[in-house]
Amino acid sequence: MRKGSIVALLGIGLVAGGVATAVALIPTWLPVDASRQAGRIDFTFWFVIAICIALFAVVAAAMIYSVVTFRAAPDDLEDGPPIHGHTGLEIAWTAIPFVLVTAIAIVCGVVLARNDAEGANPLHINVQAQQFAWTFSYPDAGNATSPVLRLPINRTVVLDMRSLDVIHAFFVPEFRENEDIVPGMVTHLVITPDRLGTYPLICNELCGLGHGLMRTQAIVMSDKAYDTWVAHQKAQPTTASSG
Repeated sequence: MRKGSIVALLGIGLVAGGVATAVALIPTWLPVDASRQAGRIDFTFWFVIAICIALFAVVAAAMIYSVVTFRAAPDDLEDGPPIHGHTGLEIAWTAIPFVLVTAIAIVCGVVLARNDAEGANPLHINVQAQQFAWTFSYPDAGNATSPVLRLPINRTVVLDMRSLDVIHAFFVPEFRENEDIVPGMVTHLVITPDRLGTYPLICNELCGLGHGLMRTQAIVMSDKAYDTWVAHQKAQPTTASSG
C-alpha cells in the first residue's frame, strides 16, 4: 500500500474515532455512581466502549477510503476483477476479535467475582417483593420492617431477596446492579454504598399491570444516622415501621 493511502486511512480513522469518542464522552449517559460495585461495572462499560470505538474507527476508515478511492465511474458497468483471499488478513481478523472478546470476558469475570464478594461481617437485609410493593426487614433492628431501603454508607450489605408471587427484579440505577427475585428461591445481591443520598429503587422485571408503580427509595445514610434509626426501631413496641 502506498504511503499516501496509509496516511489517508489514518486520517479518516482518527476523525471517525474522534467523533465516536465525543458521542461517548460529551453526553451524560450514566447516572451518578453510588456504590463500589458501580465503579467496577462502569469500568467494564467504558472498557468495552473503548474497544468498540477503536473497531469503529478502523472499519469506518476502510469503508470510506474504499468508497472514495475504488468507486466505479458513472458509465462503468463491468464486473470488478476477481480477487483471491488474503491469508494473513483472514488470520488477523480472526485472531484480533478472539483476543478482544477474551479480554472482555476476563475483565467481566474479575468484576463479577469482586462484586459478589461479601467480605467480613456483612449486614444482611431481607427483601420481600410482591405485586406491587417492596418490604425490607432488618435483623439487626429487631426485624423491623420498612417500605424503603436504608443502607449505612461504606458497609457491605447482602440483600436476601424473596418473591411472594411472580418474578420481580431489584434495580437501583446508581448502584448499577440488577438481580431477579424468583418465586421459591432466595436470591442475593451484594452492595457497598459509598455516596450519601436518596436514590430510586424500581422493579426491573415486568410483573403485572401495576409494574410501573412498584417503586420506592434506597436511602444511603451515615453510620451515626443508621445506628440511630436502628436503635429507634429496637425501642418500638412493634416491628412495623413507616420508614
